Amino acid sequence: MLSERIETPSKAQLKRWQKLAMEKYRRREGLFLAEGEKVVCELLRSGLPFEAILMAEGDHERLEGIVASVPSDVPVFRLTDRAWADLSQDPSPEGIMAVAAMVPSVDPSALLDSATGPLLLLHQVNNPNNLGALLRTAHWFGFRTVLVGKGSCDATNPKAVRTSMGSLFHLNVIGDLDFDQILPMLRKRFRIVGSDVREGIAPHPCGPQTALLVGSESHGLPKDLLAQTDERWRIPGVGGAESLSLPQAAAIMMYECTKG
Repeated sequence: MLSERIETPSKAQLKRWQKLAMEKYRRREGLFLAEGEKVVCELLRSGLPFEAILMAEGDHERLEGIVASVPSDVPVFRLTDRAWADLSQDPSPEGIMAVAAMVPSVDPSALLDSATGPLLLLHQVNNPNNLGALLRTAHWFGFRTVLVGKGSCDATNPKAVRTSMGSLFHLNVIGDLDFDQILPMLRKRFRIVGSDVREGIAPHPCGPQTALLVGSESHGLPKDLLAQTDERWRIPGVGGAESLSLPQAAAIMMYECTKG
């Protein structure tokens, strides 16, 4: 019975979970909050570890099907409306979240030696909704590894996790990288394609050994990184809009990477 599994969290537990809204505490604890039905279902499907399931008061019957698939050794907590409001960052909360465990960091050089493409590289993408959308799109188009440069948003930011709709749990995401150091290593095995709004050729089929490098929506890629690319892509337009959004442009380019 679900009711037999439900526990009441302590004040200390609630305080600890609240602190996970801050990146420094997420890194220290190795935990982050993953909110929403789809997000929690994808976490369960991924097989990755998590510490607990949290449910809003009054939603446990509706969510019984999801909770039934939670391993028996993982606790399930029911939170009061006030406690839930302190944790939730969803404007339309669905009443369920997981306390998920961060994947241990790996040596980038070791991963790159075995990584298969295409790869997605994100330079200073500091908008969490954009980051989450990029992760979701990468997952859709069959990318498996996403490299996130210094100055970018943390992939475990609650908004990024929510916007990714659980795709985060199906990708190898490595953050806080120095692309000036990483790109020379990558060029030994991958063709580096950089996104540029000013000049370049139209996106085209390019094969799996491609590393697609995109920058922030506001500033794009700096000249020093563009100078290290093998090819530059610019998406031609015929309308009067100033530009595409970063997720839109990246989706077009990722699609081309699947056609080679």
